[in-house]
Amino acid sequence: MATAVGAPALHVEPGPSVLDGEPLHVHITGAVPGSRVTLTAERWFAALSTQRRRPQLMRSEAVFMADPRGRVDLRTSAPLHGSYQGIDPRGPFWSMLPVPGIERASPDAVDTTQVVLRLRADGAVAETRVQLLPALPAVRVLPADGLPGAVFASLPGARKRPAVVLIGGSEGGSLITQAAGPFASHGMAVLALPVFSPPDRRGAREIPELPAAWVDMPVETLNRARDWLAARPEVDASRIAVHGTSTGALLAMLGAVHLPWVRAVVANVPSDVVWEGWGPGVPAGQRSMFSLRGDPLPFVPTVGYDEEIRGHERNLPVIVRRAFERGRAADPARAAQARIPVERITVPLMVIGAHDDQLWPSGQMAQNIAERRLAAGLATETLIFPEAGHLLYDTGYAPTTGYNAGLRKTGGTPQANAAAQSEVWAGTMRFLKRVLAVSEE
Repeated sequence: MATAVGAPALHVEPGPSVLDGEPLHVHITGAVPGSRVTLTAERWFAALSTQRRRPQLMRSEAVFMADPRGRVDLRTSAPLHGSYQGIDPRGPFWSMLPVPGIERASPDAVDTTQVVLRLRADGAVAETRVQLLPALPAVRVLPADGLPGAVFASLPGARKRPAVVLIGGSEGGSLITQAAGPFASHGMAVLALPVFSPPDRRGAREIPELPAAWVDMPVETLNRARDWLAARPEVDASRIAVHGTSTGALLAMLGAVHLPWVRAVVANVPSDVVWEGWGPGVPAGQRSMFSLRGDPLPFVPTVGYDEEIRGHERNLPVIVRRAFERGRAADPARAAQARIPVERITVPLMVIGAHDDQLWPSGQMAQNIAERRLAAGLATETLIFPEAGHLLYDTGYAPTTGYNAGLRKTGGTPQANAAAQSEVWAGTMRFLKRVLAVSEE
């Protein structure tokens, strides 16, 4: 697993291949007690996108002091200095920065799942590699015929599996389909369902068959997913959960309120109220995001959204959260009418929020949901992070250092975001396995 010159050795367990998101144990043995050892990690990485982005080489570096037994254990050792601070077993992974002077690679020319770790200690060098598998090799990912842009993923097997419908956020398009394989690796059948496809800067639309705007979207949109899953012989249609992220979390919760077949919900960085719809040709503040049985749902208009977005023209930070906060404050009575009646969700519900979310105040809105349900005597599994931002939909092992690098801010520190992602990923899998009674194989 590792090659070394001299006594120091680098270990990564359970390597050399591990399902992304599973705990990794990185430790060093054989160093001179009290000596300084340097650990670097490198990875070709392309951020999640609907485009085939060119990966860039990323690197982290941290210097440790070997303990009296000549060991360094990332579960108990903090670096003296380097890319991250404090005890963090995931530190070398999330704290990577782009390596200057290295051109981006062709997407097909490098292995973006492989992380190379190198140790320099006492004049010796050791190297080991670990592959972070996005999904188990046995997972089958297929187009969901009849559902534009959607994919279905499942492990093979004779038994019927419970299912999860994945709904993405305001990015639209096929990005949510990249999560199908990872979820399916944990024993669930998964339908990743794009629900709209906005135009890009050039006016092109990735999935033209879908709506270009998120406006008056029928809550009944989810019924298409349920009907499609019910026709699959490997799916137990009596056990279907809906997992929604950001704006998709609203659709997931509204589905649990109004559609009897939903058996559980995960609402990741949600809102507790319905907001105005948006998209090409949609006048600001005039249309709702959602409809039910053909009628638009009450909604809250944002205030100053376009002005906030135009901040980049003046080289100012773009903090979209402020438009939502101003909109809510402008008309509390309207916000009360637009509230999602979460006390009517009788199935298990998990809500996840972040108080430093700069896209919208998901921390406070997740707290509102949990408090409303507590007042109704309903339990809610709640994860709210004080220092994290909006981007909580990863495993905690991908670099988080670029989230706020541009003018449009998503919030959170790199370390807080990675820690929250790890907890969210593990907690979501535990929740879904429990409420859907996923069988261990």
